[in-house]
Amino acid sequence: MTALAATELSYGRDLVDPGLFDRLGAFVAEGERITRERAERVVDHALAFLHMSAHRDTGLAPLSPSKAVDPGWHAFMLHTREYARWCEVRFGRFIHHNPFPERQLFDGARMREAVDAIRAVGFTVDEELWGTAASCNPPACCRDGGGCGGK
Repeated sequence: MTALAATELSYGRDLVDPGLFDRLGAFVAEGERITRERAERVVDHALAFLHMSAHRDTGLAPLSPSKAVDPGWHAFMLHTREYARWCEVRFGRFIHHNPFPERQLFDGARMREAVDAIRAVGFTVDEELWGTAASCNPPACCRDGGGCGGK
């Protein structure tokens, strides 16, 4: 798989083979008991998140996915051969999942930073999956621990 220039990136799904994306979407839909459409949105953003995480300066604090996006990363990791190969081909290294302590896992500032990084490269951002939608009013939709309201 060839690397895409920043100006060519629109969707995380563009980073994997369409067949793999379909399998991941089906896996998330079944495992999370959500619609296929939502599952594909989750996987799309998990892939964009991974892309940004892999290109993050190691001297900076790691980015954080939202609770809604994290299952897409978990699903991909469970497809171990595809995930390991994808990481190696795309980034030259394996992208490990090293969770923070629970109280820090879905940190609002790190999620906003992830959203900003994803958007800056040109990915389309689904605000609802990140808890940053304009219509998000705490505490109704801020399940991700500070995804709105600047907390």
